[in-house]
Amino acid sequence: MYKNAQKYLLILLLGCASPTLFKAQSEKISLEECYRLAKENSPTIRKREITSKTSDYNVKNANKNYLPQITFSGQATYQSQTISFSDVLGSLPINAALPSLSKDQYKIQGEIDQVIYDGGVTYNQKELTKANTELQLQNIETSLYALKQRINNLFFSIILMDEQLKQNDLNKSNLQTQVQKTEAALKYGTAYRSNVDELKAEIINIEMMSTEYTTNREAYLKMLSLFIGKELSASTQLELPDNQLFQTDIIRPELKAFDLQKSVYDLQKKQLKSELLPKVSAFFQGAYGRPTLNIIENKFGPWFITGVRFSWSLDSLYTTSNKKEILELNKKTADADRDTFLLNTRLDLTQQDEQVKKYSQLLEQDEKVIVLRQSVKQSAEAQLANGVITIHEYIQKLNAEHLARQTQILHQVQLLQAKYNQKFITGN
Repeated sequence: MYKNAQKYLLILLLGCASPTLFKAQSEKISLEECYRLAKENSPTIRKREITSKTSDYNVKNANKNYLPQITFSGQATYQSQTISFSDVLGSLPINAALPSLSKDQYKIQGEIDQVIYDGGVTYNQKELTKANTELQLQNIETSLYALKQRINNLFFSIILMDEQLKQNDLNKSNLQTQVQKTEAALKYGTAYRSNVDELKAEIINIEMMSTEYTTNREAYLKMLSLFIGKELSASTQLELPDNQLFQTDIIRPELKAFDLQKSVYDLQKKQLKSELLPKVSAFFQGAYGRPTLNIIENKFGPWFITGVRFSWSLDSLYTTSNKKEILELNKKTADADRDTFLLNTRLDLTQQDEQVKKYSQLLEQDEKVIVLRQSVKQSAEAQLANGVITIHEYIQKLNAEHLARQTQILHQVQLLQAKYNQKFITGN
């Protein structure tokens, strides 16, 4: 009874654990998921938040231009000469003593200035800040997009190792079957020990190749793990991407960056126009010192002045036209850079188009070669069974078929990678 209970408990525990074990064994990851994880894990992604926050602070600072601007100042002076009312009015029949201004004068002043119209300087400053931020964010997206190419190389390298390992296992299975047949023949005296040894040696060669493939796969997995920030175990399976052609329209993030750069130049031209317009503000000045506005009293006291101030500086007229020309030249440079980028992209795309055509043709030829090699191997198996050929000759035929299948696998992965290189180049 106790043993039955133990057995039941063990089955129950295994039943509870099996879903987890199955999940671990069947863990898969797709190429698109690798793209997403690599983007999220990249240190560059942190620059987006920093850039956005910096922009917010700059816009807030620009908005403060609309708030009253408060300044304080003070001065104490000594003058070599002041106004003498006695000298000015001395010829008049006035017997009263007239005051004179002190040569030492003092003033503490505070001023509040409120912008009424600034010619659009503040508005354009905010728009320019936003445009520069958008350009910086787009440049970050461009840097993150470049990760896809490195992910492609690692992902398809792992797939190639997986497919070659599968083919190695099939070839090893064929040889093991032949070993069993040869050992049976050896038992009955119709084969030599050297025949068995030669087959086993070939199996070891295949195992050595598998070891190399496995080691390469583990190395690629570790590098991919670092890129995506997720630990990938040796049991992780990569989902084979769809084998399809993609759109050839070029929509790379770099193109948007070129357009944003030109918009920055346009806003800078608007800023130049704003600098030429007059500025209007209201102000209030309050002060304490000697003399006051009533200079005749020549004593300490407070006073204030309030009103509207108008200013119009035409200094920028000397340089505005040249600055506009510089901005136009910068826009033309951006257009030239954009055209150069498109030319290089089309050249890369043309090269990948040719790669797709090449691997497609090679795969058609691979199919024909494999059919012939398989026929030769099957014939060699019959000949070996009848003692017409040696084990060594049979292994040559078997390896020829194996090499043809490995070549086909290589071309299949290369074709798939070429198509995804097309996708990367076009930005689709």
